[in-house]
Amino acid sequence: MAETNTVARALHDIGLAGWFGGSLMGSVGLNGAGDEVADPKDRVRVANAGWARWTPVNLVFIVVHLLAGLQVTRGNKDRLGVQGGVATAAAVKLAFTVAALAATAYARLLGQKLMDADADAARHTPANEGGIEAQDALTPSASTPEDVASAQRQLRIVQWAIPFFTGATLWLNAIQGEQQRPQAVAEGLLQRVIPGK
Repeated sequence: MAETNTVARALHDIGLAGWFGGSLMGSVGLNGAGDEVADPKDRVRVANAGWARWTPVNLVFIVVHLLAGLQVTRGNKDRLGVQGGVATAAAVKLAFTVAALAATAYARLLGQKLMDADADAARHTPANEGGIEAQDALTPSASTPEDVASAQRQLRIVQWAIPFFTGATLWLNAIQGEQQRPQAVAEGLLQRVIPGK
C-alpha cells in the first residue's frame, strides 16, 4: 500500500488557512473597525491589543504550515523530478510563501513600533489620558507623531500583502492538487520523455 501524507496535507492546509484568514480578518475587521472606538486615543491601543493576542496563534499556524509543507514536499520528491510542471509549481509556491513570510515579518516590526509608541505615550501622560491619537488603527490624525504616522501608512499597505501572498499560495495548492490527477501525472511524465508534448 502506498504511503499517504493525509495528516501532513491537512496540517499544511490548516496552517495556511489560518495565516490567510487571520491576516484578512485583521485587515478588514480589526484595523478597519478602529474608527468605531469613541476615543481617538484608544483606537491604536485597541487594534494593538487584538494583534498582540493574535500574533502567537498566527505564529503557530505559520510554523505548522511550514513544517507540514516540508513533509508533503518530502513525500512528493519523486514527482518533483519526474513529472513535468510539478517542480515549477513548487518553486512558484515557495516564492509566494517566502514573500508572505517577509511581509508578515515586516508587518510585525511595524506593528511592534505602534505598540511601543502607544505604550510610551501612555506612560508619559496622566492616567486614562494617554495613547496615540489616530483616525483609526492605521490612519494617522493631525496630532499623530510623524514616526508613528509613517509606520501606520506603511502598515496600511503591507497588511494587504499578507493575504495576497498567502492567497496566491492557496491558489498554488489547488494547482498542485490538480497535478496529482492520473491524467495530469501521465501528461507530465510524457512531457519529460517527449519534450514539447
